[in-house]
Amino acid sequence: MAQSTITSKNQTTVPKEVRERLGTHPGDVLHWEVEDGQALVRPAAMAFLRRKGTLAVGRGSTVEDVRRARERRGSQDQ
Repeated sequence: MAQSTITSKNQTTVPKEVRERLGTHPGDVLHWEVEDGQALVRPAAMAFLRRKGTLAVGRGSTVEDVRRARERRGSQDQ
């Protein structure tokens, strides 16, 4: 069982084995829940993942879109 200590500033380090199993990285947000004297900690979904499905994607070609954008940018630079 992994364990950590709470510092005088009420901070703790998430043990490496726990970070690896949760797939968390520096800067990630953790959600804490306390129920019946037990704490449940979960990594929060990344902001862009919470937006999944909110953008409509139409037909077209990403390659062509980039080519057109480069052409427009090139004509503006002159």
